[in-house]
Amino acid sequence: MVGLDGFNRRGMIAALLAGVAVASCGKGGDAPEKPAALANGIEKPVLKLGFIKLTDIAPLVVAQEKGFFREEGLTVTLEPQANWKVLLDGVTGGQLDGAHMLAGQVLASGAGIGSKVPLVTPFSLDINGKGVTVSNQVWDMIAPSLPKGPDGKVQMPISASALAPVVAKFKAEGKPFKMGMVFPVSTHNYILRYWLAAGGLNPGFYLPGDTAGVTGADVQLSVTPPPQMPATMEAGTINGYSVGEPWNQASVAKKIGVPIIVDPDIAGTTGDKVFGLTADFAKKNPNTVKALTRALIRASMWLDAEGGKNRPEAVKMLASPKYVGADEKVLMASMTGKFTFGAGDTRDTPEFNLFFDQQASYPFYSDGIWYLTQMRRWGQIAEDKGDQWYLDTVKSVYRPDIYEEAAKSLVADGKASADQFPATDGFRVYARKAIDGVPFDAKKPAAYVASFSIGLKAGQKVTPAGVK
Repeated sequence: MVGLDGFNRRGMIAALLAGVAVASCGKGGDAPEKPAALANGIEKPVLKLGFIKLTDIAPLVVAQEKGFFREEGLTVTLEPQANWKVLLDGVTGGQLDGAHMLAGQVLASGAGIGSKVPLVTPFSLDINGKGVTVSNQVWDMIAPSLPKGPDGKVQMPISASALAPVVAKFKAEGKPFKMGMVFPVSTHNYILRYWLAAGGLNPGFYLPGDTAGVTGADVQLSVTPPPQMPATMEAGTINGYSVGEPWNQASVAKKIGVPIIVDPDIAGTTGDKVFGLTADFAKKNPNTVKALTRALIRASMWLDAEGGKNRPEAVKMLASPKYVGADEKVLMASMTGKFTFGAGDTRDTPEFNLFFDQQASYPFYSDGIWYLTQMRRWGQIAEDKGDQWYLDTVKSVYRPDIYEEAAKSLVADGKASADQFPATDGFRVYARKAIDGVPFDAKKPAAYVASFSIGLKAGQKVTPAGVK
């Protein structure tokens, strides 16, 4: 019997080796020289990961196309999703093993206002990758009043107060002023709200269980999938939008709109997308998640190596129809440390679309806490919360321990150096000022929420009649 067991075990191992070799073949996934999946104890070597067509999928695409997934013993299929709701359902339902996700989706699950299936993230895909665009009609209405610099160009950043006369004109004509964002718990929603409120315009509050968030709104915000933003604005359904790239640059290329501010100039440094998966998957497949995190760290390092020398190659990858599917020139307009605000108006934006620099890939608790403060500010979190709640909630979903284990193993393998990773308690130092000058202290989130002139104060709730 012992001999038979040994024979079966050897046969099973041989079959598994063969299976790994076959499954790993193909674009970006040639058969590895050694059975890395077995050597690393990977529980699930064949994976399907979801994404939305945005440039911040770059770490996933690079990990696939440069062979980092394969070298970590993983055979990965990247599958585009129709919208953030479909993507979320795919992850929580098990059709997807993980995905390019909104940080807010992961955090909402921890806050009890989102997915009932607990989610976690071990990896931040990027920081600072969003902008706000207005239609040509709106731009023509505000441009004459905007201050100009010595070069004749409009001075940046532009305050949302410039929109106030336009919003008032629309109201007088009995029309709502509408702007698009990609999902109720997206950074795009919170960045747009922050910018509008800093300029004196109320973007509206959320009633309990409400996904519209238009109670008391001066400007009505609605959900539009990212790739549909330009066409929706061109059709006149919305007057502007907040979205990640390349869909701000697409409005410039199509000559239908003007990007007027980027997110580093709105709230300072903010996280953006994360690599998300269910807490159950992470618990059952720790070596698989470590391998995924290693591959993504390697991809983010490659993207920001030597001042972004690899960005043009990354743009070629992203331009493929199976990924973002946008013109290379459109992608390049925001992926090389510059941002095109309009014809003949390209400016340096060194902090835009960072993947590894400034510790962009580390899942800082403080980045997550900022999202939670905005959820409370606008009523998505209906009741006041104390500082400890914010910390406990973010710790339930952000997993820097996984990131750090992956990073240490890369250092041990000679694929990275220790000084490339932060020695941190999980709280980022925020040096970039927000447009309204309000400082963010992630260790005192309750006071931060209450400090805004527009937003819920301590003890306030949103009712159908307004804020009480």
